[in-house]
This record gives sequence, structure tokens and C-alpha cells, in this order.
Amino acid sequence: MNRRPLLPSWLPVDGYVLALLGTVGLAALLPASGAVATVAEAAATGAVALLFFLYGARLSTREALDGVRHWRLHLTVLGCTFLVFPLLGLAARGLVPAVLTPQLYSGFLFLCLVPSTIQSSIAFTSIARGNVPAAICAGSFSSLAGIVLTPLLAAALLGGSTGGLSADALLRIVLQLLVPFLLGQLLRPWVGGFLTRRKKVLGYVDRGSILLVVYTAFSQGVVAGVWHLVTPGRLALLLAAEAVLLALMLALTWYGAGKLGFGRADRIAIQFAGSKKSLAAGLPMASVLFGAHASLAVLPLMLFHQMQLMVCAVLARRRARDPEPPEPDATTTTGTETAGAHAAPVPASTPAPAPLPGAGRIAPPPPPR
Repeated sequence: MNRRPLLPSWLPVDGYVLALLGTVGLAALLPASGAVATVAEAAATGAVALLFFLYGARLSTREALDGVRHWRLHLTVLGCTFLVFPLLGLAARGLVPAVLTPQLYSGFLFLCLVPSTIQSSIAFTSIARGNVPAAICAGSFSSLAGIVLTPLLAAALLGGSTGGLSADALLRIVLQLLVPFLLGQLLRPWVGGFLTRRKKVLGYVDRGSILLVVYTAFSQGVVAGVWHLVTPGRLALLLAAEAVLLALMLALTWYGAGKLGFGRADRIAIQFAGSKKSLAAGLPMASVLFGAHASLAVLPLMLFHQMQLMVCAVLARRRARDPEPPEPDATTTTGTETAGAHAAPVPASTPAPAPLPGAGRIAPPPPPR
């Protein structure tokens, strides 16, 4: 007997988000402090380095080079991620303090500076019957550019919230993010196959590293008492602001790509790669950039992550039901048929061929013997 699903198919239950929420709850009940906090911070620093090493080792340089031919599409996605999103984040400054507190606004603006996702962009593009190779390359380029652009934009736009772009901050970014990533790229010829064969196991390493970063960041926030600054009403207003942000980006990426002359498959890839933000890349960066203030800084990103999954899942299934682009109509073409792509043109008034001599006659029977 078939059982009916407990939840609608369009409402994805992300187990990883549940694990993130559980980690936040654990940090609220049992925050790391004292010597335990020191050990947790050291482990989180190592986890961030490991995470970016794995990113570098698994990013196929050949696939990235093969995707350069879609440079207009990639520039469009990068423009949405690192130009349009930050501009909208800066415009949201007008929501302070009526809607967002200064601390939540810093997290909201940081959310706008994070690179795009890879896995979910590919998955939703595939469901919607879009250009999957373009989504792979666009997400990879965005993640690679984000290692450099996100810290620089955060230092320039957030200023004092991240401690400024000091020599110490630059050194930490280089050592914890850029050096492990480049090391992974250099060692890819030797470790790439090993990582590919153990993709599932390493997925748990990725997620476990991020959970450790979340626990450390939120523990620092609990010990410092920053959660007293956030009320349920403020969280509701934050969700409303993020819903508007997501709606604007989904509309801009879809209709803007159409105005730029992209076809349906490319517009789908641009919409899903250009409207999303990476939780996996944003959390480690926030731990490096914000330090003890990372808990409030990553809260808007965590909420936006789940919102984008739910909305894009619905949107991808709707796009999958869209009819295929219509073929050229025979009435609007100049003498070509649409039944076959390579059919020869047939004039509408072609006369019927003349019958062959003797055609239609009945042969007389043979004479009797």
C-alpha cells in the first residue's frame, strides 16, 4: 500500500538545516567557554582550512576552462552576485533601525556579499531543464571569485563590523582561505581521484566542519550575551526583508537575462545561480571576518539559505512544466516546412506529377492455349 507523504512534495525538508538549528540549540544550552572554547576555536580554524582545501582539490580546472566560452553568462552571474546583491544590501541601510538593528543589518549586508551556491544551483537548473554545464561553471567561478571578493567587499562596506582591512585580517584570510584552496588546486592531480571516489564521505566532512564553525560562533554569541539583542519581532522583520530581497533577485535575474538576449536554458541557469547565496562558503568566511560577532552575522545567511531552497524548489518544478519553445510557424516562414528540421522547401502550389505512360491501365489476359 502506498503511503501519502506527510509534507507536500514542493516543501523540501532539508536535514542539514535541521542539523544547523540543532547545533544552534546546543550552543544555546551548552556554550563552549574557557579552555573548551579555546579548543573549539582551534578546531574550527583547522576545519575552515580543511574545507577550503577540499574546495580547491575538487574544483576541476578543465571544466572551468571549458566553460569560459559562456563568458557572457558567467559575467552576468558574477554581476548579480557581487554587484546587484551588494547594491541592494546597501539600499537596505534605510531599514535601520525601524526594521533591522545595526547588528542584523551587518549580517544582512554580509549575506549580499557571499558567493553563489554550486550544488543547489546545479540541482534546480537540472530540474527546470536549464543549461546544467553553464550552472556548474557559473557556480564554480562564483565560489572562486568569492574567496577574494567577499573579504574585500566586507572590509570596504562593513568597515568597523569586521575590524577593518588590517594587515592581520589580510594575513588570516590568506592563511585560512586562499592558501588551502591553492594547495588543493596544486595537489588535485594526485588527490582528485581519491576525493571523487569518496565524495559521499567527504560530504560529511564538509558539513561537519561547518557545524563546528556554527557551534563555535554561536557559543561566543551566547557567552557575550548578544542574543538578548534579538527578539521574535525582529526575526520576523528580518525574514520579511529577506523575502523581498529574494523576490527582487529572482525577478531581476529572469527578466534581465531575457532583456540581454539569453535563451530559456541560459536564463534558468542565470536565475538559479545568480539569485542564491552559499551557506557553506559564507559561514567559514564570517568566522574569520567577524570573530566573536559572527553569530549575529551569520543568522541572516542561515535564514536566507532555507528560504531560497524552498522557493527555488517550487520555482524549478514550475519551470519544468513550461512548454518547450515553439517551432517556427509555417505561415510565417518563407516556404519551409516545420515538420522536419532538414526538409527541403516545397512550394505550396506544386502541381501533381504527370502519370507515366500506361499507368492506370489493366493489362489484358494472356491468350488461351
